[in-house]
Amino acid sequence: MSKRGSILQDDSDMSDINISPMIDMVFILLIFFIVTTVFVQEPGVEVDREIAFSSLNLEKNSILIAVTPEGDVVYGGGPIGIVGVRGVIKRLTAKNKTMPIILQVDRSAPAGVVIRVIDECKLANPISVVSISTESP
Repeated sequence: MSKRGSILQDDSDMSDINISPMIDMVFILLIFFIVTTVFVQEPGVEVDREIAFSSLNLEKNSILIAVTPEGDVVYGGGPIGIVGVRGVIKRLTAKNKTMPIILQVDRSAPAGVVIRVIDECKLANPISVVSISTESP
């Protein structure tokens, strides 16, 4: 009888579930997802984009620069001007030279400003692709 009592005693000890490895695994996954998340910084202004039938979806990891109807150049919610475009592009493409640049241009933005912004983007990083954001019909 003493053997049978010790077997039952061992079974009751094994019924407890140790969840500390599961908690460790959840924290490791959480840290992994936080580190690998890409944050896209919006330009911070609303523009009335042109409609194009040939519009494509571009990748999420890109640089977004806006040109307003008044000809202001905006990045990250603040005006940077045409002169500031080259510095922003150089800083953001220091690690990833092939990061695409997307211009969100208003319909009534001056063409001269848009051309100068594209020129500054190409001077800052000739490898990057410069695209103009449009709306799908």
